[in-house]
Amino acid sequence: MWHTLWTAKAGVCQGGVAGDGIAAVQAVDTMSFFQVLMIAEMMKKSDCPDGSGLFLPGYCISLLCSGAEYFPALIGAIKAAKQEIYLQTYIFADDATGQAVSAALCDAARRGVSVRVMVDGFGGEDFPEKIRPALVAEGVEVLIFRPRRRWSLPGRFHLRRLHRKLCVVDRSVAFAGGINVIDDRNTPQPMGPRFDFAVEVKGPVVAGIHASMIRLWRVVSLTQLRRRGVFPCGEFPSGGMAGSQRVGFLLRDNLRYRHAIEQAYLAVIANAREEIILSNAYFLPGRRLMRAILDAARRGVRVSLLLQGRIEYGFQHYATQSYYATLLEAGVRIFEYQESFLHAKVAVIDGQWATVGSSNVDPFSLLLAREANVVVDDAAFAASLRAELMEAIEQRSREIAREHWRHSSAGAGFLQRISYALLRACVVFVCPAEPY
Repeated sequence: MWHTLWTAKAGVCQGGVAGDGIAAVQAVDTMSFFQVLMIAEMMKKSDCPDGSGLFLPGYCISLLCSGAEYFPALIGAIKAAKQEIYLQTYIFADDATGQAVSAALCDAARRGVSVRVMVDGFGGEDFPEKIRPALVAEGVEVLIFRPRRRWSLPGRFHLRRLHRKLCVVDRSVAFAGGINVIDDRNTPQPMGPRFDFAVEVKGPVVAGIHASMIRLWRVVSLTQLRRRGVFPCGEFPSGGMAGSQRVGFLLRDNLRYRHAIEQAYLAVIANAREEIILSNAYFLPGRRLMRAILDAARRGVRVSLLLQGRIEYGFQHYATQSYYATLLEAGVRIFEYQESFLHAKVAVIDGQWATVGSSNVDPFSLLLAREANVVVDDAAFAASLRAELMEAIEQRSREIAREHWRHSSAGAGFLQRISYALLRACVVFVCPAEPY
């Protein structure tokens, strides 16, 4: 079905192992794109070094819509933990939600559970003073990823943030997605809850997520001259498959997996046959991704974009709108979410392939930040995510009409062009060697 030659530089973790190396794969008619994507780099110390176990079913994944579903599931898993908890987040806010998660982590540490929390130094700027002391007092190990230094000049180093939102409990259940540890209604102005998604997953892929979190903990501990700690060598749960869904894990970092998530998007969009629905909080695609989206629309694929309708950051908002005219001319439908801030980073392709994660389609996510997305090859999961997106499109968004956009105000057009020019200048300044 999928005729593509895909060079797997992607950071794909499957079957409990994070890959090391490169593999090139020729798809055949009987292979889905997901299978091509999940033929990971050759594994040096894998339980299945020949890759024979990569595509066995055995996953159970649940879609969690916004904080109302995510935090009860997360806190419930933390309360049930018996051995260890790893949590990574960009923001850990000092609000009711943050305090509830913090209390659950402290309770776990008091029970003797090994608890490790890593928070980004920019996104969690207030975390060291407001949340960390209580956690440390109860025995929780805490690391700050690249602490913010107010006196330092901006540059590429300071923009390389930890943007992942991950949690693994007892090596048996993992959470991933776009939801920070912050109340959905913690916004600058009164409005509805943020529109966002996460997933809860069980099965072999949990081992890959766990391995990525341990690896980053060791790296950050080393760079901060901190004790690396003792890492339990327990076995991952076994005894039957968790489910029948196919699930994979994509990383983006600044070493091995620099373009993993972007390559996955490029490949699946290039092979889309019927429909692409993509929702992103910050949509600023590079030239390759933009060309792939336009090509898909021009060959008859129904392409719908659900984007931010509220102005959260003016520069990004107007830079995104600078893409509208070209997209609309190609037949792409654009919807702006109106009810609240849109924070989702998800996509559904042809009713089968879906992704939920932390990565926006913008240069900050695709060139600089550490990101993590879960990819799913399952029609039922894709249908549930698609239903949520379509409900938001039909009930809580406004469509941008091509004719109306042609006659938009000159002032708005000026802001869009200036914002786009500044965006390109920032990319060249921060990542001069990276094509985008």
